[in-house]
Amino acid sequence: MSAQNDLFAARHVTRVAVVQALYQMEVSGASIDAVTEDFQSGKLPRDEAGFVDGEVDLELFKSLMHGAVNRQETIDRAIARRLSTGWRLDRLDAVARAILRAGAAELEQRLDIPAPVVIDEYVEIAKSFFNGPEPGFVNAALDACARDLRPTEA
Repeated sequence: MSAQNDLFAARHVTRVAVVQALYQMEVSGASIDAVTEDFQSGKLPRDEAGFVDGEVDLELFKSLMHGAVNRQETIDRAIARRLSTGWRLDRLDAVARAILRAGAAELEQRLDIPAPVVIDEYVEIAKSFFNGPEPGFVNAALDACARDLRPTEA
């Protein structure tokens, strides 16, 4: 496997871990320090068979976690603006909310990663959690958020 493929794989595993950590924080009240410790000790991410094998990008994990948590109000507003009339962010499934928050945080803060790559990654993550319309919803919401968060790239 090439170094570039290794980087893409590490980033994918890390993004899954960020989604899981944000979900864990929301449902259990865990702190950012606790989920970061879980990540560093190999407890995140998991798949059905156990721990996901592969390298992770600790810098990306910390960047996205701190960005999503510290900028949650701004990120939530960016997402909420793109929801259908009458829908609120708190009505979404907690996993979908975590995916959207992680994706929006990456769109806002990681300008070195092209928006289409970010969106595609989180759509793929949504597909691993949902069999219904949620991946399409994630795609549409993050695409709209990208126009707000990265107007020069749109």
